[in-house]
Amino acid sequence: MSERLPQAFDAIARDFNAVTVPDRLQMLLEFSQALPGLPERYADHPELLEPVPECQSPIFLVTEVDGPADDATVHLFFSAPPEAPTTRGFAGILHEGLDGLSAREVLDVPGDVYNRLGLGEAVSPLRLRGMAGMLGRIKRQVREKTGG
Repeated sequence: MSERLPQAFDAIARDFNAVTVPDRLQMLLEFSQALPGLPERYADHPELLEPVPECQSPIFLVTEVDGPADDATVHLFFSAPPEAPTTRGFAGILHEGLDGLSAREVLDVPGDVYNRLGLGEAVSPLRLRGMAGMLGRIKRQVREKTGG
């Protein structure tokens, strides 16, 4: 694929592709368990988070952008129930791969990034659409907050 992934996301993709399909599911579970909780400012105000209806499980997200335009740093926050490990795993991957990047780096991530993780062999296309929905909302929020 011609589009390069940010370094942290590329490392995640290489890790997923280096293991068998059952091990990819285990890694997805590990990402779900590593998803950070919401800070108080969002935990106490869930209405500030945007729902992602493409996901089969209820998930909500919000981005924060610090700094001017493309040089701004992006921070991601997710709320997903513990009983939704696949959805939480997707959120965990996006958090680890994108949190702390510049707005430009986040906006340049290919929309089909989930294909690079080799998850198409492990989870259903309907579930993968949920990850694409999360990424689409993240990018839209970043564009809105940077004027890009």
